[in-house]
Amino acid sequence: MAIYFSNTLSKEPFQFDSVGNHWLQEALSRPQGYPIYHYLQTEEGCGIFTIDGKEYFLPEDHGILITPHVPHAYRAADTSAWITCFATFGGTMEAHLPQILGNNRIIFTEKENALEIKAVIDRAVARFKTAPVNTHQLSCDCYALLLQFSNGFFHANTSDPLWEKYVEPVLRLIETHYMEDLTAEKLCQQVYVSPQYLSRLFVRYLGCSVYEYLTNYRITKAKELLLMRRDRKIQEIAHDVGYTDSSHFIVMFKKLTGMTPSQFRRQ
Repeated sequence: MAIYFSNTLSKEPFQFDSVGNHWLQEALSRPQGYPIYHYLQTEEGCGIFTIDGKEYFLPEDHGILITPHVPHAYRAADTSAWITCFATFGGTMEAHLPQILGNNRIIFTEKENALEIKAVIDRAVARFKTAPVNTHQLSCDCYALLLQFSNGFFHANTSDPLWEKYVEPVLRLIETHYMEDLTAEKLCQQVYVSPQYLSRLFVRYLGCSVYEYLTNYRITKAKELLLMRRDRKIQEIAHDVGYTDSSHFIVMFKKLTGMTPSQFRRQ
């Protein structure tokens, strides 16, 4: 079992307060919630979360993010061991986290997102083991974890036939081919509908057009690369996320973030 606590004042934009993995999880009750953001994920076994009087199972490779001061309790689902990984975090940008997380009080993760988050937590644990601790790199890890919550969390009726037939396949295409010469028109062709019809479906379910979603997805990936791959030039990152014209990439990045890629990386 491993658990590490930050021993520095919060001066990074995103900062772990604690992080751990392979933890034999005990039952806990927090009537007043936790003071900062808290993420917990099952590695082995199964847990039960109680929030707002409702119980939620947390089986292997499933996790939950709880925002500050949300009353909750959790325990193992049975007599077998419940092994977890976890992270609590804040930072100087904590006031902006509700916007990043879509103002959700709780967010559940599973499958690919949960595996990505576990990899980030494992990496952060390894960094804490190395002295001196690189707080800037840990801040990058914390941001990489947050990106897993900002990508792919939709609140549509996913059992709707129109979602399943047209929207979901396009989302999967964007996730796997965003780095290619992908356009809204090409995505429409893949599901055999007109650009206008597909965009209406996107607005209906996601609140944005196909083009807007594709652009936001690419810029979000670019943010991750700017922090995690500092060896990559801006032009290379533009190409990595599907922009053949780096000038167009910089314009779109600034439009969505209010700063250029270079400014974002320095900040």
